[in-house]
Amino acid sequence: MTYEETLDYLASLSRFGINLGLSRIKKLTQLLGHPERRYKTVHITGTNGKGSTTAMTAAVLQAAGIRTGMYISPHLTDYTERITVDGQPVSRKEFAAAVAHVKTHVEQMTAAGAEQPTEFEVITAAALHYFAAAHVEYAVIEVGLGGLLDSTNVVRPEVAVITNVALEHTDRCGNTIEEIAAHKAGIIKPGVPVVTGAAGAALAVIMAEAARQKAPVYRLGHDFQVEPLSAGLTGQSFAWRDDKLLLRPLRLRLLGRHQLDNAALTVKTAVLLAANEPRLSAEAIRWGLEAAFWPGRFELLGEHPVFVVDGAHNPAGALTLRVALDEYFPGQNITFVLGILQDKDMEGIIRALIRQGDRVFTVAPASERAAGADKLAALIPGARAAVSLEEAIRLAADAAGKAGVVCIAGSLYLVGTARAVVRNM
Repeated sequence: MTYEETLDYLASLSRFGINLGLSRIKKLTQLLGHPERRYKTVHITGTNGKGSTTAMTAAVLQAAGIRTGMYISPHLTDYTERITVDGQPVSRKEFAAAVAHVKTHVEQMTAAGAEQPTEFEVITAAALHYFAAAHVEYAVIEVGLGGLLDSTNVVRPEVAVITNVALEHTDRCGNTIEEIAAHKAGIIKPGVPVVTGAAGAALAVIMAEAARQKAPVYRLGHDFQVEPLSAGLTGQSFAWRDDKLLLRPLRLRLLGRHQLDNAALTVKTAVLLAANEPRLSAEAIRWGLEAAFWPGRFELLGEHPVFVVDGAHNPAGALTLRVALDEYFPGQNITFVLGILQDKDMEGIIRALIRQGDRVFTVAPASERAAGADKLAALIPGARAAVSLEEAIRLAADAAGKAGVVCIAGSLYLVGTARAVVRNM
């Protein structure tokens, strides 16, 4: 298949929607010869921060000279972003070839009467196959949704990471923190170390599952600590410690206090892996963190005005974004370009993000699940609906003025296009 034919094939699978369960992916990986068993993995889930933690963990492994694959979702502009080796996305030709290889086994499955795999399952299988073909030593795998029934949960990792737990995907993972935490804790495997930043009721669920699996748990704030040292618009530094090791200063390009928590999880993961991997030195951890980059998450673009793009798409993520905006731009009103999917907690996101004096321009993200710009604007006093993302960004820039701040947020479906629009202004 060509890349365009591959996209058509994946689009044809989208009608099957999200169908959680492991039976299809287990059958598919079996037919592929279990590629996921041919390299070591780190498996990462969480409500927020799992993408950043995935990127930082992969960067640390790469800095150690370890051939590293990374699988993330969703992509911002191109499907090839989901599968990278040593920081480089697969080419469109390679992506198409990997999906085509999986497609032949999908057809074999369905011909034998098996249920049709979903789009995400096919892409996951393609990534697992590609990593084996590329001879990676480690793959850092980000969960798509939840954990317990997510198609990535066919891996048996060296370390399982659960960044945090907040209410999300309540239609699929449960209506309480405890129910959602149970889905996240589903990535815990017998005897495999767990690193987590979860707290409260969520942590209790994780601890209970880890005890059932006889898996040791390392908790941020209990078993290891992070201490901010300095922060500015070009990056931040921090100290990290556990009962045996102190690392300071460590530097990070990623902005926001929340990224220090994600970095702390990354460091603990690397320290655990280092017990069996001598290349993972303190220097590799330091270099990897300094090199780590994760686009579209409190990413600054331009100067007059400053543009901040962030994929915050749930109330917890929106509150984290607001805290960062207040930290880096104290006392300033923010001009927002906001687009949210209609199956998200729109009112919760708005409450967490918007303050009196802020200006808001709403837009519909490029998704069939998008809330209409008018519907979203009706929830925000004084908000104005725009007919397109380009118009919304132009109106926001004019309203903010050269000394202002424009924040584009509410959905990852906005971020990729928004980055391109801002850079071309």
